[in-house]
Amino acid sequence: MALWGGRFQSGSSDMFKQVNDSLPFDYVMAAEDIWGSIIWSRALKDAGVLSDDEQNQLETSLTKLKVQAEAGELDFASSPEEDIHSFVEATLTAELGDIARKLHTGRSRNDQVATDFRLWCRSHLDSLREDCLNVISALLKVANRHQDAIIPGYTHLQRAQPVYFAHWCLAYVEMLKRDVSRIEDLQKRLNQCPLGSGALAGTTFPVDRQKIAADLGFDSPCLNSLDAVSDRDFVLELLFNASTSMMHLSRMAEDLIFYNSGEAGFLQLGDSVTSGSSLMPQKKNPDALELMRGKCGRVFGNLQALLVTMKGLPLAYNKDMQEDKEGAIDSVNQWHICLCIAVEVLDTLALNEERCRAAAQQGYANATELADYLVAKGIPFRTAHDISGQAVVLAISKGKALEDLTIPELKTINEHIEDDVYPVLELEAVLNKRSVLGGTNKALVTQAIYVELERLDKLKG
Repeated sequence: MALWGGRFQSGSSDMFKQVNDSLPFDYVMAAEDIWGSIIWSRALKDAGVLSDDEQNQLETSLTKLKVQAEAGELDFASSPEEDIHSFVEATLTAELGDIARKLHTGRSRNDQVATDFRLWCRSHLDSLREDCLNVISALLKVANRHQDAIIPGYTHLQRAQPVYFAHWCLAYVEMLKRDVSRIEDLQKRLNQCPLGSGALAGTTFPVDRQKIAADLGFDSPCLNSLDAVSDRDFVLELLFNASTSMMHLSRMAEDLIFYNSGEAGFLQLGDSVTSGSSLMPQKKNPDALELMRGKCGRVFGNLQALLVTMKGLPLAYNKDMQEDKEGAIDSVNQWHICLCIAVEVLDTLALNEERCRAAAQQGYANATELADYLVAKGIPFRTAHDISGQAVVLAISKGKALEDLTIPELKTINEHIEDDVYPVLELEAVLNKRSVLGGTNKALVTQAIYVELERLDKLKG
């Protein structure tokens, strides 16, 4: 039953139905569409369009239908209906007849779908926020388990300066905290109700849009009918948030893939998140992380697709906007899956702390400390930087670590170097010297873990 058939003398072609019909994917909004219809029926009763008995019959049938939808008992696959709106109306009409045909009075599919999709997006934000918090929790747990572990820090994928592994974990905690804050911001911005805006110019029936918005759990109605039916900023923002969070997960995956490699050997991933090779029996591949990294591009594509779709559309509604749903639904699903997989990966990884420490001691990561030591002796930093570089060249030529050079060898570089240089070059000293806020000093890292654990308890509470 097309909601627009009166103007037409023949039906849609099979090919047109393939490109036009959205029920194969917008059926996920069934509960939202039914809930919106219940509230709309109440608004029509208050406006004098429906009698108490008519509204009661509609609400009773719609409530029963909503229960079936939420239980997965509705057969969308074999339905000939165009979209979820026509599916609900056809089902209602089969039961109630002409009473059901009154439900769409003063309402357009334009404000109806805009309302449904806001409700659908809103219903998933709380669970996505919880998913992000679960990854934060997993990062904090693994950080807490390995507070003494030291790994090389990298720039340009070259060993740079050592850091506590917990400090690495806390870096991703900060990223996920921002993801949570963006979800919370989106929850505020999308929580306006389009229902009552009609096709584009509002409705002639005296419905109370403030009450409609409140009954649907919105903070307020949308203030401009043209904008209300054609705005998809909330979808774009959802896709942007998903893309940013997926980018964070992809970066974490890339780090862990490298740390898991034979070349690094810093950690082992659990069997539950890895797979083997069909040819090479020795292989244990980090497939969960690689898929997480790969799905990031898929989510990026959904954002770009909708941006390109929206950029050239005039006001108000255009059927192009139907392209907003498949990408958003897919992105929400992929984001959720990857957040859950990230928790599994973190919960099952085993850190090789001895191998990590050995790697952190290589690569002359304490060269900056030697320069700082010389600065403390009154040498300008740029000069000290040059001297430290010369010491590294000397150490490389002798096949030694910087801290293994003798004082006579170091004095060939600069006469100010004395025995007091050795404590400065020790691994823990290198780390703990960085005691400014945000640094990798052990006490700061430990404090940060406990502060974030307390904050997480409050957010989850």
